[in-house]
Amino acid sequence: MLALLVLLVAAGGCGNKQLGPPAGAAQPDRFLFDRANEAIVKEQWLNARTYFMQIVDNYPQSPFRPDAKLGMGDSYLGEGSAESSVLAANEFREFLTFYPTNARADYAQYKLAMSHFRQMRAPERDQTETREALREFDTFFQRYPDSALTSEVKQNWRITRDRLSDASYRVGLTYYRARWYPGAISRFREVLAEDPGFTGRDGVYFYLAESLAKSDKTVAEAIPYFARLIAEFDQSEFLEEAKKRLEILKTQ
Repeated sequence: MLALLVLLVAAGGCGNKQLGPPAGAAQPDRFLFDRANEAIVKEQWLNARTYFMQIVDNYPQSPFRPDAKLGMGDSYLGEGSAESSVLAANEFREFLTFYPTNARADYAQYKLAMSHFRQMRAPERDQTETREALREFDTFFQRYPDSALTSEVKQNWRITRDRLSDASYRVGLTYYRARWYPGAISRFREVLAEDPGFTGRDGVYFYLAESLAKSDKTVAEAIPYFARLIAEFDQSEFLEEAKKRLEILKTQ
């Protein structure tokens, strides 16, 4: 009933445009699939989903059915809203349940991760979706190590990992500004331990070194972090100040 309602709404919103296969079509599932992909290219997400849904619901033996299921997920992702991202995740999960050995299972797993990626919030806000995206990216790496999508997935994994690390870094920075150095030191060290490749680790090095130098820790503990910042970053907003602080600490 729900599927019928969606089709009626879609048809009503598109005037007289044909959203079903013509009577007597030799390959109605192919007709629907071709029209769906045309709609995807034009970013006509509702039209595309309407075509894909007819294949999924009405042609269970169609060779296009797995790709139509993926297409429905893609059409939801294309809409770009938080609500549509949730619906996209559901489509990709169902695909992985129904077609776990399909040649495009790696794509489904990647897009499942991206469904959470699209819902990530700013670093200072709740990071539940960020953690979910990381979990699904990690599942991709475990299950599909030889996937042609790996390079692209790694790029988005890094963005996601950076978001989570940035959230922890900002907590540490809050502690630092409040002069609660033990809390800052603990949080900065946690970031470096959990994500040594964090893109913003120059800031972590700098404020960790400063926290150590300003707390009851020895100056010798702070020096290596200034040194790492200088060695690893030839461009950083903290670079010049780190060089000055390093020289000062070395004389103490």
